[in-house]
Amino acid sequence: MRLFLDYIVVMARIKAMGFVQEEDGDVNIVSIVVLIGIAVLLAVFFRNHIVNLLNSLFSTINNAANSAMAPI
Repeated sequence: MRLFLDYIVVMARIKAMGFVQEEDGDVNIVSIVVLIGIAVLLAVFFRNHIVNLLNSLFSTINNAANSAMAPI
């Protein structure tokens, strides 16, 4: 039984060291941060267009809702 527990401990240490030394996660995090930054910059750059689009959509929805609720 002792030998089995030692084996489990050694395997856990090997897995933990592999997890610590793995660098794939860092690259993924950096790429996600860069993509979020690009999305924020595009949103700031096209802010007026986005606001106009949303206002147009909401006014269309509002007009359709008002016409649907109007008496026949």
